[in-house]
Amino acid sequence: MSRENALKVAAIVRDAGGCIVGRTRLQKIAYLLCSTGLEEGLSFAYKHYGPYSEELAIAAREASLLGLVSENEQTAAWGGTYSTYKVSEKSGANVDPARSKLTSMAAKANAVELELAATAVFLAKDYSDPWAETARRKPEKVGDGRLERAKELYCQLANIKAPVPLPPIN
Repeated sequence: MSRENALKVAAIVRDAGGCIVGRTRLQKIAYLLCSTGLEEGLSFAYKHYGPYSEELAIAAREASLLGLVSENEQTAAWGGTYSTYKVSEKSGANVDPARSKLTSMAAKANAVELELAATAVFLAKDYSDPWAETARRKPEKVGDGRLERAKELYCQLANIKAPVPLPPIN
């Protein structure tokens, strides 16, 4: 087990206010932290739900097994399962304010809009119009104004003064 990565998971949950609902949300928050230089040491690849780190998935399970986070699996209305991650301590005074703001904002965001925003950030490395590519890859998720709200969320995240700014995508 990698205690170092398990500790990263606990810190992410703690810095998000002590609770993160959903494995996908945890993945997207960690990806955005890594993209902004507010976390390091996790590698991500593109999967169906956007940026994904197998290391992070393993670390989340290990964090639960080590008692660093509590993970409660529940059945979703559509039949699948999701996890709620919790830590007993809230973010401390020594946490970077940008990290705290990004994690808490992402933890409260709509899960699909967060997924779309993180996907656009990931695709910005290889596509001149990452929003169009995101919409092409996720047509079932961009309707009902979700893509526009994801863009608004992205702008809010991009305004956070992080060590590495998010790419300028419109």
